[in-house]
Amino acid sequence: MADGDQRWRAAAGDDWLADVARAASRDAGGAPVELLGDYLLLLADAAVSGRRPRRSELEAVERLGRHAAEQGVSAGKAVQLYLSAARRMWQQLPLLRRSGDSAVVLAAADAVLQVVDDAVATLAEGYAAARRELVRREETLRRELVDDLLRGDSDLGGLVQRAEPFGLDLTRTHQVALAAPSRRLPDTEAAIRALEAVIFDRLGDRDVLVATKEGLLVVLAPADPATTAAEPAARAADLAAAATAVPLGDLMYAELSRLPRGRPWQIAVGRPHPGLYGIARSYEEAREALTMARQLKVDRPVVGAHNLLIYRVLLRDQPAMVDLVHAVLHPLTRARGGAQPLLETLAAYFDSGGVATEAARRLHLSVRTVTYRLARVRTLTGYDPADPTDRFTLQAATLGARALDWPRQPLPAV
Repeated sequence: MADGDQRWRAAAGDDWLADVARAASRDAGGAPVELLGDYLLLLADAAVSGRRPRRSELEAVERLGRHAAEQGVSAGKAVQLYLSAARRMWQQLPLLRRSGDSAVVLAAADAVLQVVDDAVATLAEGYAAARRELVRREETLRRELVDDLLRGDSDLGGLVQRAEPFGLDLTRTHQVALAAPSRRLPDTEAAIRALEAVIFDRLGDRDVLVATKEGLLVVLAPADPATTAAEPAARAADLAAAATAVPLGDLMYAELSRLPRGRPWQIAVGRPHPGLYGIARSYEEAREALTMARQLKVDRPVVGAHNLLIYRVLLRDQPAMVDLVHAVLHPLTRARGGAQPLLETLAAYFDSGGVATEAARRLHLSVRTVTYRLARVRTLTGYDPADPTDRFTLQAATLGARALDWPRQPLPAV
């Protein structure tokens, strides 16, 4: 600040302008006095001669607005610095103290206000332009970081260094959630801002990243409480309880559903895993869960990777799954109306925990119809849905049929 004061004295030739600059800096919460540039000289010149700023002088003010943004000075403080400087300079202007002519005072006031208007508007334009560039630069860096984190094959040391400015501790346990809109979003920034607001409020802004990838919204969030010397274990436990009160997927779905575009959303959440490579693993699980949810026509808005583990097992050995579906369920094709009604009844029966009345409610059928269809399954397949051993085989085959979209699609040749 002392160097800035010396430049002011050299440029202005009067200590009172330097005093005005320092006082304005204090009024603006310590905003650097250097951001004023030649602004006070422009005000003093306008008061004396009525001259408006030249284009080159306003361009210099615009550059000062950019410097303010790059230095992290808030827009409010930068504007307050300029307004306070104008107010204090007007109060101490020697011309006003010596003049008793109201016309001279009014002319000086008009000229000074014009400079204030031009300078503040130009300062704000430069600030906004710099902020847009910073946001675009940060968005690019964030997207590149997210891509490398989710890929999991980058240099660990480099990733740790790049993640630090975003507040990520790669030694913690994280989970990844993906949000898929029903159609392509025209403006993803609104969705990102909405998610950041609610997630930062719930989890804090450290160890959280919100970005886009391949048309999906990606949320990287901590799955364990961070405990530091300043954050005792009891407090960390409170934060963990608050964070898990509403699961991450449900939190995202509730917030995104408020947006006018993108509904209905579907959220897929990977399981928590520790370390850098755990992030990539959680992402792969979330992506696979989203793919399977679409393939299986799962209508739940939030699906977890842990909910679809059985499908992962079945899909890994497709020949065995095809053989299971054909051997166990193909006899249902001999029923009147085909296999589809009986298969839907089996699925509803298993989804309802083996309760026929609940299955009937879900299918909008009578309990008698459901029990009749279950009896037909037993007759045609030889497997009894009520028998624990047979039920396991039937349920696995039913899940396999859902994964293969059978009988709507023919079974693959194996």
